[in-house]
Amino acid sequence: MITSHQNGGPGYVTEDPMGPVNGTEGPGSGDKLQQRERAVDVPPGDRVVGTVSSMVQGSRSSAQMERMQQYQEELRRKREEDANKGKHEIDLNASLRLKKLAQNPAKTGIDNPTFEAPEAGKETKDGSPLPGGDTAAELEDLLEALRRVQSCLVDTQSQADVALVLGMLHKEDFQSAFTIHSAVTQQMQPRGSPPLPLTSQAQDLCLEVQYILQSTQHKEGVELSNLLTTPHLQALIQAHDRVAEQELEPDPEESVIQYMGETVKLVRLEKAGDMPLGATVRNEMDSVVVSRVVKGGTAERSGLLAEGDEILQINGVPVRGKNVNEVHDLLTEMHGTLTFLLIPSSQKKTPPHRETVMHVRAYFNYDPSDDPYVPCRELGLSFRKGDILHIISQDDPNWWQAYREGDEDNQPLAGLVPGKSFQQQREAMKKTIVDRNPDSPGKLWCSKKNKKLRKKTMYNPSSNVDYSADDILTYDEMALYHQPASRKRPIALIGPPNSGQDELRRRLLSIQPDRFASAVPHTTRSPRIHEKNGREYHFVTRLAFETDDAAGKFIESGEYDRNLYGTSCDSVRQVINSGRICLLCLHTKSLRVLWSSNLKPYVIFIAPPSQERLRTLLAKDGKNPKPEELKELMEKAWEMEQAYGHLFDTAIVNSEPETAFHELLRLIDKLDTEPQWVPSSWLC
Repeated sequence: MITSHQNGGPGYVTEDPMGPVNGTEGPGSGDKLQQRERAVDVPPGDRVVGTVSSMVQGSRSSAQMERMQQYQEELRRKREEDANKGKHEIDLNASLRLKKLAQNPAKTGIDNPTFEAPEAGKETKDGSPLPGGDTAAELEDLLEALRRVQSCLVDTQSQADVALVLGMLHKEDFQSAFTIHSAVTQQMQPRGSPPLPLTSQAQDLCLEVQYILQSTQHKEGVELSNLLTTPHLQALIQAHDRVAEQELEPDPEESVIQYMGETVKLVRLEKAGDMPLGATVRNEMDSVVVSRVVKGGTAERSGLLAEGDEILQINGVPVRGKNVNEVHDLLTEMHGTLTFLLIPSSQKKTPPHRETVMHVRAYFNYDPSDDPYVPCRELGLSFRKGDILHIISQDDPNWWQAYREGDEDNQPLAGLVPGKSFQQQREAMKKTIVDRNPDSPGKLWCSKKNKKLRKKTMYNPSSNVDYSADDILTYDEMALYHQPASRKRPIALIGPPNSGQDELRRRLLSIQPDRFASAVPHTTRSPRIHEKNGREYHFVTRLAFETDDAAGKFIESGEYDRNLYGTSCDSVRQVINSGRICLLCLHTKSLRVLWSSNLKPYVIFIAPPSQERLRTLLAKDGKNPKPEELKELMEKAWEMEQAYGHLFDTAIVNSEPETAFHELLRLIDKLDTEPQWVPSSWLC
């Protein structure tokens, strides 16, 4: 299907998913205009909107094209004549489908000459019997050649050697072995393609036969009816139809011809109703040029359309001088076989290579309808922060081709998403604009913060800051990881105060103490009478604590009442080595340390419910927070999600403690049964 979206306003150009129009200036493009594309053929779905009209076959407009069509028709007839070797002679008047099937050419099997009996009466010149068929002729030729060699030899020893060979060739054992060798060699020679299936509707044919046999009283008819209803045969017929549908599809064709003094390609593609062509076009002066070949479409699978090919005609209709919208409308009305007359691209084609799929997690929301730089809005792929994207092509570094996790079956064509460097470049540009224009709407999100925090996060208007690419979150390459049974991933519960993460952790520890455990913290205070080193705390000196803290061995640390406290990576690792799941309740600032360790944490954000629901839950615990305190808690949760949301694996809204507890257990149990996406750097 072909869809059309015209972008309003100045500076917009469209490249049809067959081409570009004008261009808009993108980040880093300088004075170079970015051409926009039109998708000539895009599937229906939530990503784009499209319509398909009835088939309109373009008429030939030149004598050259008529000659090409005649040439193609002659080739087709020749192939049909080679395939048609006979007719079925069946007479089943009860079914029109059976009558039509009877008109198909008969298929012949392959005879195995290994077991053919020798033809009677065939003997060598010496009177010895010979095997039949081609084997006999080959052996007779060999014997005749040896006799000629023997007659030319003068020395007695050589003649005796040839006589010995001739005697061996006349032995029955040798001739049997020679026959088998010849048969095997013949069978190993490359053969032509297997015969095409007679029909791809064998299931419908079986139903018709069963209907005919409903009233039969013949023993054979009853037996056939029972046979056709067995599950195994029905499954076999269903598999046959699926294979036959693929075999009966016409293969793409390509030929090189001369057209008006130029060497051109004649490409034939089959446009199926549910499979888009998957190409975009742009205008270059009066020419219509293939701009992009999209993964998953007919054009990409055939390999016959290439970026840079100029389209002269489609089904005989000239397209030179047409804009991409007209090409889009033309292809919308065409079905079935499409014949393209192309001038091949002068660009040097790189040898085909197997592309590696890259899996990434998106750290930003993207809507192509709001992106003025996307080259083809019809092919733009929307996604949300946290979605997994499968990047299947990075040929265009600015616009990758990708599938969204879970949508592969419903998304025939790959979609366009911003490339990592391109997205970082334009996000840095946005931040620079906000930095230099403090009154611009670009910083409105800061209004949700208090005045003190705003001073820390606002950009300095007088500075010229160059933002590093590492400071801008776009994508993170991911890989699937299934935790070993003996090394459970630590669970980190993150949330603002009074969101319930501490209560959830304590409940897990009390209900299943053999499965869950806490990391033993370190402290510099002196042990109390009932405390034992390594059980309640690891008691260390202040110097040792500060040395380990400086070495980055603590996930989090702090000072209370002139004593240092902290949770070390080694303490977490001890719980993991014991086979239990380590439960952590951490401050968001500790996430980066935990994330950069080799502990592979599973981070769950415990989000508070609405203010009214939170007030009710806290009242049950005897707490009566002020409205401004509830508002501050909600803003704190929002700020945590904005600053650290890319480190969260999932989130639970704690609106009902019992429901939240069971959801937490379900997520933890799922780690044992399903692989999870983790940063690929964790598995290096």
